[in-house]
Amino acid sequence: MTERSLFQEPNDSSRDEEAPRKPDAPWAGRRRIRAAVRNQVQFQQCSLDELIPDDHQARAVWDYVCQMDLSELLSRIQAVEGGPGQAPPDPRIMMSLWLYATLRGVGSARQLTDLCVKHTAFKWICGGVSMNYHTLSDFRTAHEDLLDRLLTDSVAVLMHEELVTLDRVAQDGMKVRASAGAASFRRRPTLEECRLEADEQVRRLREELKENPGASTMRQQAARERAVRERVERVRRAIEQLPNVEAAKKPKERDKARASTSDPDARVMKMGDGGFRPAYNVQFATDTQSHVITGVEVTTSGSDRGQLLPMVQQHEARYNRRPQEMLVDGGFVKNEDIEQIAQPSPTAPQGTTVYAPVMQSKDSSRDPHTPRDDDAPAVAQWRQRMATPEAKEIYTERAATAECTNAQARNRGFYRVTVRGTPKVRVMALWYALAHNLLRTLTLRAERDLLPIIG
Repeated sequence: MTERSLFQEPNDSSRDEEAPRKPDAPWAGRRRIRAAVRNQVQFQQCSLDELIPDDHQARAVWDYVCQMDLSELLSRIQAVEGGPGQAPPDPRIMMSLWLYATLRGVGSARQLTDLCVKHTAFKWICGGVSMNYHTLSDFRTAHEDLLDRLLTDSVAVLMHEELVTLDRVAQDGMKVRASAGAASFRRRPTLEECRLEADEQVRRLREELKENPGASTMRQQAARERAVRERVERVRRAIEQLPNVEAAKKPKERDKARASTSDPDARVMKMGDGGFRPAYNVQFATDTQSHVITGVEVTTSGSDRGQLLPMVQQHEARYNRRPQEMLVDGGFVKNEDIEQIAQPSPTAPQGTTVYAPVMQSKDSSRDPHTPRDDDAPAVAQWRQRMATPEAKEIYTERAATAECTNAQARNRGFYRVTVRGTPKVRVMALWYALAHNLLRTLTLRAERDLLPIIG
């Protein structure tokens, strides 16, 4: 056996032919990096409280809601310790969810339910409590009186803290698209036919259930009965609304009055883009000093004319105090309202001063600020007042206050409502007002606390 090495060594010629490796040459082969792997399950040890920072907006909303008086909702809960039944969610959770959702521009109960599972801030508000879209939807529209009282209480607290004065209030209206299509508006003869068809549908459904009760499940029967019943009710309400629609039209056009079978309270209005669509007229009154919403109303009138007096009376009923000055645009001007608002009252010994532009006279040679022979004293004073530089300077605050409030509501998605009926639309407006005032309250208190430090 010849002597061999375990591995054959290259000869000297092959060594001489191999090129020496440069010290700075890159390594051969595929580069190695630490790539992202997102489909691997990981267990993270943390609490919900650690998922959002201490200054997160969701925490501010929760703290604000915890200061509200929600005893009215708590008293309705029938589940007690040791008793039967499932415990409902904490009303503070649902109140916080809808306020935070309103600030984020979320207006759908199904979308909010999805966010409670996927979004960190909404999960923190829930705190492990599961949410159902039906429960959230019912909660949002079922408490008009409570939301109205919360608006009054929140503004009253700010008035007590001298952050809101009601010395000067600006009012403006905004058209919000209704949950009704243009094709749902029908005249009286067509509505009468729809009512007969609905009654016939009810009769056929009852006969079908009587002949074959087991043809469908109890859930399906209840759903069909509910759909037919709601259709009959909407048609009936549409017929009842026709006299109100006819009264708003000229005598020659009253036979053309139409009402919606989807949302009988909705009216076709001229929108901001010049088009005509079913909508509601939402009125917001805002304190010019603090930019806090102090009054909310929803009407079915396409014009703002005549909406000034009801808003002043609403302030008197809410806060036992009238605004000293009201700023409105020319669409609100009504001589009777100006005259009545200027009258002294127990809550306003000096009356309320109106600042609104004077309409141009049809006679080009006539000065619109000159009092007319048939003007009441308050109306004559209003005409003369609006010609002064002081009044023009004061009136400039209207756009910076009222229109700013409307713009912020638009930015939060208040273009269209998904509910039907004036009461529910007013509830939606109250949610936007409460969410708006929440942020304003936090800002006003922060500015107040910083004054001693800055000074």
